[in-house]
Parts: sequence; C-alpha cells; structure tokens
Amino acid sequence: MKKIIMLGTGLDTPGGIAAVMRVYEEAGLMRRYGIRYLATHRDGSKWAKLGVMLRAYLDFFGMLLTGRVGLLHAHVASRASFWRKAGFFLLAFLFRIPSVLHLHGGEFAVFYGRECGPWRRAAIRFIYDRVSRVVVLSHGWKQWVQSISRNHHIEVIYNPVLMPAVLPAWEQRRPAAVLALGRLCRGKGSYDLLQAAAALAPQQPALELRLGGDGELDAVAARAAELQLDDQLQLLGWVSGQDKVAQLAQARVFVLPSYNEGLPMSILEAMAYGLPVVSTPVGGIPDAIAEGVEGFLVPPGDVAALAERLSRLLQDDALAQAMGAAGRRKVAALFATEAVLPRMEKMYAELGFKPQ
Repeated sequence: MKKIIMLGTGLDTPGGIAAVMRVYEEAGLMRRYGIRYLATHRDGSKWAKLGVMLRAYLDFFGMLLTGRVGLLHAHVASRASFWRKAGFFLLAFLFRIPSVLHLHGGEFAVFYGRECGPWRRAAIRFIYDRVSRVVVLSHGWKQWVQSISRNHHIEVIYNPVLMPAVLPAWEQRRPAAVLALGRLCRGKGSYDLLQAAAALAPQQPALELRLGGDGELDAVAARAAELQLDDQLQLLGWVSGQDKVAQLAQARVFVLPSYNEGLPMSILEAMAYGLPVVSTPVGGIPDAIAEGVEGFLVPPGDVAALAERLSRLLQDDALAQAMGAAGRRKVAALFATEAVLPRMEKMYAELGFKPQ
C-alpha cells in the first residue's frame, strides 16, 4: 500500500517544525492517513545528525524501490534543512512521485538572496518549479515564492494550534509577567527585548521578564547583568508540555520581536491562551496579528517602540485583556486544528490520498 512519507526534524527536538509535527500527531492527522514520518535531523553530535539523515535516506530509497511511496511531504527551513531534503525531492522526481515542499524557514529569502550564489539559486528554483505543491505559512511568503518560481501550485496553509478548552481567570495571571518563547539570539530580538526591559524596569518594579528557549543563554545573561536586570530576568531554558502551559497561564503579555519569521507557533499558542502579543510585522505574523487588535507590531530593532507598547499593555489591564480575547477568537477562526487541517486534507485528496 502506498503511503504518504513526511520529512521533518525529530519530534523530541526544540523548534517550530517539530512543534507543528506534534500538533499534527496529537490532532490525529498522522494516524488518519497512515503517514510514515522520517526524521532527517536531531539534536546531538554531527555524527548523530549524519546518522539520522542517512537512515532516513535508506528507508526512503527502500520504500521507493518496493513501490510503497505515494507522496513525499517535506517540511523545509533554510540552509542545511533545505539541502538535507533536496536529495529526497530529486529521488521523488526520478521515481515520478508527487511531492509537497512545505516552507517553514523565516530566513529563507535571506538564505536564497544573500547566501547562495547563482548555481545554488538555480538548484533551489529547480526544486521549487517541479514539486507538485509548495505550501507556505502566509500570503507574504506566497508572493515571495511566486517571485522566484514558475510553480502555479502554491498554497497558504497556516500552522495549526491546539486550543485549550479552559483558560485561567485573568486575575490569576502575574501582573507584570512578560513571556517570550523561542531561540535566544539576535535574530529573535532577544537583545532588543533586554534593552526594552531595562527601560521599563524603573516604572514597572514588579517586572518579570521570562525567556524560555535555547540558544545564547550565557550571552543573554551577561547582557542582562550589564543592564542591571538580574532581579527581573528569568531564563527558563527550553519549556514544553505542562511547563509551557504553566508559563502561558501565568503571563500577562507575550513578546517576540523577531527580525525574520515564518509563522511562529509560540505566537499562535500565546494567542490561544488569551495573551496579547507584541511582535514585529515580519513573515506570517501580520496574518495573525492586526496592529492594535490582537496586539501591537513594532519595527524590528525599534527598542523605544517595543518598550512603549509593553508598558501600555502592562499599565492598561482592560486593553491587555481585550487584545488577548481578540487573539483567542482569531486563533479559533483561522489557526485552530479544526480550521487548518481540512485544508491539508483537501490538498491530500487532490494528490490522490484519502483517510484510511
């Protein structure tokens, strides 16, 4: 029996692709379609990473030779993520298997335009032009793909999020807890956020800046010390499961001042938990947040604007609660699994697959 083969990072690793895969699994998509998931990347040494990629290639090639592959659905980011998956696409083309390139990488345009020479850009276009479908996370990303590819089958399918059935009472949230979840680095605006917090601290003595994620923890801690934020900063490490639920339930504001993004799962999860969001108008974020409705959007790197919007939400409880409620309504309408997965299933049907 021919199967859908899905490629992505290991389900136990941090990052956006793994978070999306876990939602697919919990929502039952993998089970309904009998999807075989092949991890092409994992955390660990370079040899561990090479080993998991080679095993995925061997498994995929074996299934191709025995006629068990009906569709390749590969979740792709930029740089090494793309090149790891490139060989799978070429094999699918060779065996005349339909394929889906599902683009997640928020920096793919930077990778393509600034980091690749003419030959690599040609190789990228070759794959984009020949896959059966390109799936992107926002309308802005669809326009970008159309600018480099002749492929007419480009679909916007948002990342899905599981809606919590019950929210904690707003009064139970900590009054000055600002939460950020994601990799700690310049690209995610981590250092801009520290500067904004330093500006906020004198007027918000109860400020709690909670940063959950991996990345540049030591450098972030050192910069926080320079800014005299030792009492305000909490470095949580990578949070998941019930620890993430607890953080989302306690926070008053969610913030992600990124320079590049796809459609961050952390923002969608925060909105599902009724949190107002302060972020930047990059990638698919404007599809989720309308300025002044579900939160605020500030230009990347604008520390003064970031501090001002955070201050406004911490000082105006009614505004913060109203924006959080608007965000939860938008997630339920556009980004909940019940809204997103039917679009995925429609695409599968068009490519010849129905639930088992």
